[in-house]
Amino acid sequence: MAEVGRPRGFEPDAAIDAAIDTFWRHGYDSTGLTELTAAMNISRPALYRAFGDKEQLFRRALERYIDVTMGYVETALAQPSAREVVEAFLTGNAEAVTMPGRPPGCLSVQAMVTDEAGIFALLARNRATIQDRLAERLRRSVADGDMSPEEDPDELARFVITLTTGFAIRAADGESRQALLALAHRALAVLPASSVPSQPRS
Repeated sequence: MAEVGRPRGFEPDAAIDAAIDTFWRHGYDSTGLTELTAAMNISRPALYRAFGDKEQLFRRALERYIDVTMGYVETALAQPSAREVVEAFLTGNAEAVTMPGRPPGCLSVQAMVTDEAGIFALLARNRATIQDRLAERLRRSVADGDMSPEEDPDELARFVITLTTGFAIRAADGESRQALLALAHRALAVLPASSVPSQPRS
């Protein structure tokens, strides 16, 4: 028998996707349980039983968002050279924040403006983790001789993360994918020559 308050055919991933869309469009603070239950097509008791409270639901939503929408991070980190890593990271982000059928921008940036200390810390940790992984990959490039030992991998990683945060904001403002991709290639042009062994792809 279906659980009381939970519709027949309830699909947790579909419900989480609806929650992602709602948090993404309205931000964490402005999203209430009324909006969430309507978007997820479940009752409030069913939401609590399946996902916990609003903060727990957001944590689940962020985990799925990272898995589904931020796959470009793994793709970028797997590239063979520092220049290709940075290019794939920037262009992948530009495409992710302008994905057709999804709200423009980035869930982790949209929800960043919040009075909830736990959520703010969660989002900050997520960004820091990605930045640390990017810096570690760039350190490998220095060790492998692909990037000059005079280059600072941590500074370059901060530069890239700052750019992608800006991409998300500009996308939410209506900036086009092509405009963001052009900015990504402009950013590549200012990297030290030792970090850019090949020319940007068109």
